[in-house]
Amino acid sequence: MSGQHIRRRNLLLAAAASVAVPGRAAWSQAEPPIHVVKGRGCECCDAWVDYLREQGFTVTDEVSMGTLLIRFKMDHGVPAKAFSCHTGVVDGYALEGHVPAADIRRLLAERPDAVGLAVPGMPYGSPGMGPEDQRDAYDVLLIRRDGSLDVYSRNAARS
Repeated sequence: MSGQHIRRRNLLLAAAASVAVPGRAAWSQAEPPIHVVKGRGCECCDAWVDYLREQGFTVTDEVSMGTLLIRFKMDHGVPAKAFSCHTGVVDGYALEGHVPAADIRRLLAERPDAVGLAVPGMPYGSPGMGPEDQRDAYDVLLIRRDGSLDVYSRNAARS
């Protein structure tokens, strides 16, 4: 086979692949990366990072402990009443705890004047915290610049 035929075949295969799988690849190219700061050995933090990657986000992560992790949260405007085990940062917004990908995408699309989103505590069935089809009810909260919290989305219990 000549080099021209190989190049043409590769071009056709690449074009077919991009048409067949536009979803997540297109998301990750269009969306800003998420940087996550988490505690050492935290399995649910690792599970949330894996979940974000499965949802098509580009994610970097680093380990921080104790007061350094708390300082990171506070430096990004997360009030203590919204704390969870890890904090992400995406395009100027903080993501505290097990925030679902759909809410992150909505935040990035709507661009509210806010600090970011939080899922305080570690509700069972939130992303990275067990199966969604068995989840406890939980709210995703919008963190306002004054530190107040408003319900951004509700997630009903499933069992």
